[in-house]
Amino acid sequence: MSTHIDYYPLNRPAFDALGSVGKHVTSIEPKLRALVELRVSQINGCGYCVDIHSTQARSHGETQQCLDCVPVWWETDFFSPAECAAFRWAEAVTNISHSHAPDELFEALKPHYSEQQMVDLTLIVSVMNAWNRIAIAPHKHPAKQPASS
Repeated sequence: MSTHIDYYPLNRPAFDALGSVGKHVTSIEPKLRALVELRVSQINGCGYCVDIHSTQARSHGETQQCLDCVPVWWETDFFSPAECAAFRWAEAVTNISHSHAPDELFEALKPHYSEQQMVDLTLIVSVMNAWNRIAIAPHKHPAKQPASS
C-alpha cells in the first residue's frame, strides 16, 4: 500500500493544534498513556500508531511480554486494577457508537483516578482516535526496523 498524500504539510496549523492537546494532558503517567494509546490504536487497526506507542511503552519500562498481551489484557494478571479500568474506558470511548460509554465503566475509574485524570484519559483516547484516522486514511505505515543481533 502506498500513502495517498502527506497530510501534514497541507494543513500544518491544524495538525500542530491537535498535537498541542497532548501538552495539556499531564496528569497521566507516560507509561499508562502509551499503553492506552497502544490499545486504542490496536482496536482501530493503525499499524503506524501501534508501532509508535509500543516503542514508547518500552521506553517507559513496559516489558515485551506485557506489550504482547495488551490485545488480551483481561486474560492476564499483568496489569493493575487501575490499568484495567483505563483499558475498559479506552475501549468504550473508542467504540462509543456501540458502547455509549456506560456509567459503570466511568464509575470504575473513580477508585483509581482523580477527576482531572479521568478527563485526561478521555482526552488521550479521543485524540488518539483522531490520530489513528489521520494515519489510516492516507495509508501511513511504520518503517521496518532492522533486526537486532
